[in-house]
Amino acid sequence: MEIALDKQSAVIEHKSYARVGLLGNPSDVYFGNTISFSLGNFWASVRLEPSTDLVIVPHPSHDLVQFNSISHLVNRLQNEGYYGGVRLLMAICKIFHKYCKENNITLHDGNFTLSYDTNIPRQTGLSGSSAIVSAALSCLLDFYKVRHLIKVEVRPNLVLNSEKELGIVAGLQDRVAQVYGGLVYMDFGKNHMDELGHGIYTPMDVDLLPPLYLIYAENPSDSGKVHSTVRQRWLEGDEFIRSTMEEVANIAVEGRKALLEKDYIKLVALMNHNFDLRRRMFGDDALGAMNIEMVEIARRIGAASKFTGSGGAVVVFCPDGPSQVKQLEDACHSAGFTFQPIKVMPSFLSEVDLQTLGSH
Repeated sequence: MEIALDKQSAVIEHKSYARVGLLGNPSDVYFGNTISFSLGNFWASVRLEPSTDLVIVPHPSHDLVQFNSISHLVNRLQNEGYYGGVRLLMAICKIFHKYCKENNITLHDGNFTLSYDTNIPRQTGLSGSSAIVSAALSCLLDFYKVRHLIKVEVRPNLVLNSEKELGIVAGLQDRVAQVYGGLVYMDFGKNHMDELGHGIYTPMDVDLLPPLYLIYAENPSDSGKVHSTVRQRWLEGDEFIRSTMEEVANIAVEGRKALLEKDYIKLVALMNHNFDLRRRMFGDDALGAMNIEMVEIARRIGAASKFTGSGGAVVVFCPDGPSQVKQLEDACHSAGFTFQPIKVMPSFLSEVDLQTLGSH
């Protein structure tokens, strides 16, 4: 989370970046392991300014309430849904307040005005909602001067709980990547989750990653229903789902070793296998034809590819270098997909944040 503090007006501003699930997703929701990183190409920013009343400012385009006509309103709802960012900001205020109350953390009586902006493409599986929430949480930590009292490991849970308030189905992985920044290996083993309430998160050096690329669609299809039947089957003890999900989790374990050894040939196999296992569990109907085509377009030229989340965007590694990258770029443009090099953001934990780590 980047910070800009204007001493005179005491304005607090934080950015939280999109994230890419590199390996092991979606096993984070099933006591598995994942590797994720912070994607510098897109971000959400939240601004907090002290004020007399507590005000949540609607975004001029994401929280639109004024329209040219009824057909404008209907088109807007069909494309964007009913969801803006105001509800996300309200939810994190509630969850933050509740956590502080339960943990005897005293908050001063000052009020504030919260506003946000985001350039994270919608419905792309790049964690746009949680980016807004995690940036807002960081603003609240600074405004109330409680950053040293709320451990870094716990913060992803606060972000996730805010989204759960709103019925958003998700796992901890994305929120961990957004709170920590950089490249993170995550172990969500049941024993940690039961005992600590969170996973064990190990930051890794971002320089271990090879050049990666992003493919996404400008007019995405809905990516919200993807966990549904698999979750139910997993809960019912379905042997195929249980064993396949364990295999997915193990991909992150092997991936960590491959990255540490810079074994990028192994990385190709792991990325592809990760997607193949997801496809086997979820089926093509749940994944969506456009999402599958984004993966296949990279595969056809020999690149490794998989979803960044639950569909909408794809992370690609081109082991053969620049000529393969050019081939992929041309193929994406022909197919109408957006293609860009991935910028990995390093960790943005402060000294104060680091001091809270592991102090159970």
